[in-house]
Parts: sequence; C-alpha cells; structure tokens
Amino acid sequence: MKKSNQGTNRRGFLKSGALIAGGTILASAIGANKVMGLTNSGLLSDQREQSESKPTYLSRRKLGASLEVSSIGLGVQNMSRTYQTTIPSRKEMHNIIRTAYEHGVTLFDAAEAYGPWEVEKILGEAVSSFRDKIVIETKFGWNINQETRQFMMGLNSKPDHIKKVVEGMLKRLRTDRIDLLYQHRVDPEVPIEDVVGAIKDLIKEGKVLHYGLSEPGIQTVRKAHKEHPVTAIQNEHSLLYHGSDKDIIPLCEELGIGFVPWSPLGVGFLTGAIDANTRFAQGDIRGGESRFSPENLPKNLALVALLNKWGELKQATPGQISLAWLLSQKPWIVPIPGTTQMAHMQENIAADSIHFSTDELNQFNTELATVQIAGDRLPPFVQSLSGVEAPPKQ
Repeated sequence: MKKSNQGTNRRGFLKSGALIAGGTILASAIGANKVMGLTNSGLLSDQREQSESKPTYLSRRKLGASLEVSSIGLGVQNMSRTYQTTIPSRKEMHNIIRTAYEHGVTLFDAAEAYGPWEVEKILGEAVSSFRDKIVIETKFGWNINQETRQFMMGLNSKPDHIKKVVEGMLKRLRTDRIDLLYQHRVDPEVPIEDVVGAIKDLIKEGKVLHYGLSEPGIQTVRKAHKEHPVTAIQNEHSLLYHGSDKDIIPLCEELGIGFVPWSPLGVGFLTGAIDANTRFAQGDIRGGESRFSPENLPKNLALVALLNKWGELKQATPGQISLAWLLSQKPWIVPIPGTTQMAHMQENIAADSIHFSTDELNQFNTELATVQIAGDRLPPFVQSLSGVEAPPKQ
C-alpha cells in the first residue's frame, strides 16, 4: 500500500511538471487569464506600464564570502513548460533571458529536474555570447536516469551520480563550470559529508565554483558548512510564506551564507493576478496547494489587498512591493522570480529601485502581522521533502 501511494503521488507530481522547485515555481503565464480565470485591475495595468517605461540596471549583492550577483535574479524553470502545460516559444525565452542580462541581471537559476534537462539547454543557448559575465546556478538531487532522462523513484545524491549529473549539466549549459551548484533536496540516505566530498572534488577540477543547499534541515547545513563553506541556501520564501525567518535566515546570518528565495512572488499570487474566482488548470501544481483552495483563497486575499494599498503609496505593482520587501530584509537576500513574459520580467527587476524607509518598513510589517494565511504552502508529499536532515556519517 505504501508503494502504491508513493507511485500515485509521484505520477501526479510529474504530471504537474513542477518536480519541486528549488528554484522559483512562478506561474509563467500569469497573463493566461482565460485558462486560470484571472483578473487584473486597471490600477495594476497602469502600474505595469509605468514600471516598464525605462530600462532598469540592477544593484549588486554578495552570496557567501565572495559570489557577487545582481540583486534580483531570473528563474527559468517554466521556460520549457508553463504551469498550464503549454510550451513557450523557445525564441522568446532566449529573448527574455538576453534582455534580462542587458538590464543588469547576472544570476540565472535552473535545475536538471526542470524539463527535465530542457531548461538548462534553453539557458545555455541563450547566454552563450555572454557566459563569462553571469552566474549560472543549477541543481542536482533527483533520481533521473542519465541516459534516458526518465524520473526514477526518490532522490539520488550518491557521489558517483552527482559527478555524472554535472557532466551532463556542463554540456547542456554549454559551459566549462557551474558557478553555484545546489543539492535540490537533502537525500535522507546519503550523509551530507559524502555529498560535499563529491562537490569538493568537482571544485578541485574547476567544474564547480560554489555550492548550496535547497530546503535543507538546520543540522545538515551546519554539517555541510563545516566540510566546505556553503555559499547559499535556496528556500521558498515570500510574503505568502516566510517560514525561513524562524531558523534558516538566522543561521545564514550566523554562518555568512547567502539566501536565495524561490517562488518570491508566491507562485503568482503576490502579483495580484489571482482572485477569489480563480480555478487552476488540470496539471497546475497550485491546484493541489490548500492555500489556494476555494475555501482558503478568499481569506488569503487580505495579503493582496495590503500589497495593493502599499502599491498605491509607492507607485508600484503588488509584485514589486513583494520583491522590495524581500530585498529590505537582509543585504544578502537575492530573490529569483521566474516568468515567461517579457513585461513581467521587466516589472520584476524594476523592484530594485523601490525602497522602504525604516518607518515605512515598520508600518508595513505591523500591518502584515495582522494577515493570517490559511492552508499549506505545498502538497503533503512535496512538503515532506523540505527540512530533511541527512543521515549521520558512519
């Protein structure tokens, strides 16, 4: 029975095309209103027009001890397949990536699981002419057959598998090194010391420059950092869900580790593109998240109302307020919003120019504390893979 349940969960998970984003799972077609039943207010449209009128050149931040990146990155997960299961134009995805670079984005996030493999190929194709001027981060950790690219059951962070995965990544990304390599989820069967040992070998070979962990347990981070300094942690973190405030972010501050929030726009919710009448397309992972259920969604829209209020005050969109809030938390936090829409990419990076005064931030946080989010952030099976501790080294 247990095996059957796992199979059912996995089939639904793979069908959704969202095999656990360690990087952002932003709804790449926020504008696909007909599919999702989404509505945008006139105010939001006006704000977008204002935010897109001028090019934005991003400030810089540092992850870990030495990795300098743009203050906002670009997640490319949905560039091979959107939440609504449509296939975006490859040429347009290249154009968005290149335009992001032209506007100052230097951090691009991918993973072997996205596609699988296809997103890394799209990114590698798009950045080949300016590869040496950017930071590419990608992720390993799923049990993906390296010949057939089929998902097998479970995770796989065995050292020999990691090294084989990296060889494939380098080819797909058309590069000779990975700037920042994450373990996508902690493997409960492989000691983190063994994982870091394999990464250290890859660093010695020049194939990996820095490494990080996604959705790890606290003690696993400490063990990994002791073996070799961790450059960044990538967790889901946004105004919709900011559980990392309790433990991971304080730990990052203590150890000097950067923090890269995935899904910083709450899978599209924080842009104001989802309303009480929204129903998600079949195969859209958000349909399995109880925070977006018909019962909880109307309650959670209080957060969007707060963002709309502050958007009017700051002449910004709800999404920009959301990203600006993240940037205001710590100087080593770098969100990676994803999109397949040029206008949304430009809107997102323009958030770098929006700032809160100390009084404004205190007031915003006071109002935020009155908003209670109902429902869980992920389907149960997906949620169970977060916060996992690696087994002890024997």
